[in-house]
Amino acid sequence: MNPSGWNTRRACRPALHANMGGPMSRVRTEHLASTLLGKDEGAIRCPRVIRLGLTFGAADCVETLERLLVEAGYAGPESLRGVFSIPEKRLVCRPLPPDAGRLSVERGSRAAVLRQALMLGLCTAQLYDPARPVLWTASSLGRGLELFDLEGFYS
Repeated sequence: MNPSGWNTRRACRPALHANMGGPMSRVRTEHLASTLLGKDEGAIRCPRVIRLGLTFGAADCVETLERLLVEAGYAGPESLRGVFSIPEKRLVCRPLPPDAGRLSVERGSRAAVLRQALMLGLCTAQLYDPARPVLWTASSLGRGLELFDLEGFYS
């Protein structure tokens, strides 16, 4: 930037300063609510891939899923990787909206429950990563998440 305050790279626009400059009585707070997540169309796309969330009732989530694994004849959570088709690339996660439904472990099909548990075990609160080990904890299995593909955003 040159001393006159104009940006020499973009000579058509002056430098921007984000100071309201008013007294404290004019200070205000703005709440912005907007997201690119879930946008399927246009130049910038971040489509939702899947919603994940299980309900266990009063049962312990880790013990319940370990029991389901044994009953289905699987050696452990890692053995589910070859059974279910899951996304092969990293995805961004955000919490499920409060009104979004979750799959009941008691009433849902065993395959659907185990697939969701596999994917939840590959998630942190912010990221789904198929390269990480499958970790089943009360925290990971208790999350409700929406997974989004950011490929349209960064390409």
